[in-house]
Amino acid sequence: MLIKEYSGLTQINGPLVIVEGIGDVGYDEMVEITPPTGETRKGRVLQVSNHRAVIQVFEGTNGLNINETRVKFLQHPMEIPLSKEILGRVFNGVAEPLDQGGPVFAKEKYNVNGEPINPFARKYPRNYIQTGISAIDGLMTLIRGQKLPIFSGNGLPHNQLAAQITRQARLGDQLEDFAVVFVAMGIKHDEADYFVKSFEDSGVLQNVVMYINLADDPSVERIIAPRVGLTAAEYLAFEEDMHILVIMTDMTSYSEALRELSSRRGEVPSRKGYPGYLYSDLAGLYERAGMIKGKKGSITQIPILTMPNDDITHPVPDLTGYITEGQIVLQRDLYQKGVYPPVNILPSLSRLMKDGIGEGYTREDHPGISSQLYAAYAHVQEVKALASVIGEDELSKRDQMYLELGRTFEDVFLNQDRNEDRSIEQTLNLAWEIVANLPKTELDRVSADMIAKYYRGKENNGET
Repeated sequence: MLIKEYSGLTQINGPLVIVEGIGDVGYDEMVEITPPTGETRKGRVLQVSNHRAVIQVFEGTNGLNINETRVKFLQHPMEIPLSKEILGRVFNGVAEPLDQGGPVFAKEKYNVNGEPINPFARKYPRNYIQTGISAIDGLMTLIRGQKLPIFSGNGLPHNQLAAQITRQARLGDQLEDFAVVFVAMGIKHDEADYFVKSFEDSGVLQNVVMYINLADDPSVERIIAPRVGLTAAEYLAFEEDMHILVIMTDMTSYSEALRELSSRRGEVPSRKGYPGYLYSDLAGLYERAGMIKGKKGSITQIPILTMPNDDITHPVPDLTGYITEGQIVLQRDLYQKGVYPPVNILPSLSRLMKDGIGEGYTREDHPGISSQLYAAYAHVQEVKALASVIGEDELSKRDQMYLELGRTFEDVFLNQDRNEDRSIEQTLNLAWEIVANLPKTELDRVSADMIAKYYRGKENNGET
């Protein structure tokens, strides 16, 4: 294989360089850029046309000289070495070690762009992953092989929630191998320190592999980081037969890096300046989750994104909602009331939940009691709207009962300590305690058998 080296650049534009007069160069090909000072930087081909290549430089373009910089095209895409020894390690966004563990030695290197899962080869997701958080486990259960994003906002505790899920997540069946791939994009140094310390102190770091891209790292590295993390997840899931949970935060930072790069390339912008291919780019990441027939492992994704101005119609949450199988929405009003995690259950859902809960999975009463809680809390919102007009004292006894249920639901069921790990049994028992505020006649989403077995509430019909 003949590797050609070219001397001189045509243009430097932010994190991009342009080289002309090249031949036999492919899209996504890796590049070595050597400035006059001699240290080598990595790059990746973004665009090729008419003997001209646009290259993104991972380490940035500071210090590059148009006339004296040398460019070498390596004739292969970006690849990373992978083995089971990556568990317990901390890397940067391009898989270089940030800890003291040294480089990863492996028999093979793996293309970070991955390959799409053949839809025919996909296995339908079943079985749940327990997070220890009642709002998620009880009402929007995470299923193995699912992609379930968290929609948050600036200042909301999504980082704490991500760390808590990483510490507490486990399979319903503890006999199988389980691990977490944690990808952080555009986070601050103190946030990175918080994640690492949180996992070390709780003793789960040995079961986690971290890829961290800091806010002051080159933005182009932010685009590579989730691909690196997902490649590691695919290796562990489909070659080491493990069940992998991938947590990626923050997908808005990733999308903004994509927008910056698109603008540098002079592409025609779409909604709010994002590139027109944002949907397909996000889909290329999210669709790497799932289960494959004939393979024991699985990849489950929790992408976390912050909605600018808490706007759920912003392009990033909007497109994410189309691609993924539900969402968990954090609400600022609940957070200001002191509720943690501040999950607004009404716009939140898990579309695959119905097939991974109930008898043989969680508990027989799970589908009914979760539906009953949703219905009751939805009615609470109607009662609150009415109370804001006529006052609480003028409400009927039935409506006051629902108002009390709403307060108990938020204070007892939703609200839990940041280190509290509730089992699925505790969560479901707590749900029955909440609906015990209502008489039996109000429970129209659960069967008579379930009421007889689990209900411990009022026997009267209540007064309307």
